[in-house]
Amino acid sequence: MTLASATKRLACTTCLRPQSACICQWITPIAHQVEVLILQHPLEVGNAKGSARLLHLSLPHSRLQTGEVFAGQSLLTAPFGAEAVASSQKHAILLYPDTPQDRARGRQPPPPLAPALLRAPSQLRLIVLDGTWRKSRKMLFLNPQLQQLPRLSLQDMPASHYLIRKAHRPDQLSTLEATCAALAQLEGSVERFQPLLRAFDGFVAQQLGYQTE
Repeated sequence: MTLASATKRLACTTCLRPQSACICQWITPIAHQVEVLILQHPLEVGNAKGSARLLHLSLPHSRLQTGEVFAGQSLLTAPFGAEAVASSQKHAILLYPDTPQDRARGRQPPPPLAPALLRAPSQLRLIVLDGTWRKSRKMLFLNPQLQQLPRLSLQDMPASHYLIRKAHRPDQLSTLEATCAALAQLEGSVERFQPLLRAFDGFVAQQLGYQTE
């Protein structure tokens, strides 16, 4: 089931899904310090299996932006809202795995992540690419400003609970799971994000129920 196939049905104004497939019961607000900017590939917008919308609705200090090419560095660091002051400009970090194969092709490696930044999570903005591996790589290389960001790469992650989408490896995580893991690392608190991960399990079970039907 895709959201596009259900456009004629009445949609929820919050999660934007058909009311019969509303996921608002799984929205779990989390008090977090690191801002999150989710850059969503356009083909993910209508995918009912996607976790980015639930993630955005559960993180008060987040923004969801759709596109393939994002012009200008200001998107990555400028204040989210008009009420935010200019002095609140953030340091952007890209959540993306290390890509040694790119260095082998002569591409410049991303700058190192400064340890001092990790001691001030409220000054950070985590940039998350929402899409398949192929889509996210395309987004990365269409946007040089993303390539220039220091990266946070997750290591030794447990198997994903994202049973509704095929993964090439057990440790390939959904956007929501990967972001929670990154925030837990940056903010030094695994427990803070457990309620959202438990809600994600409920979301996955709901989607599996539709497949069974």
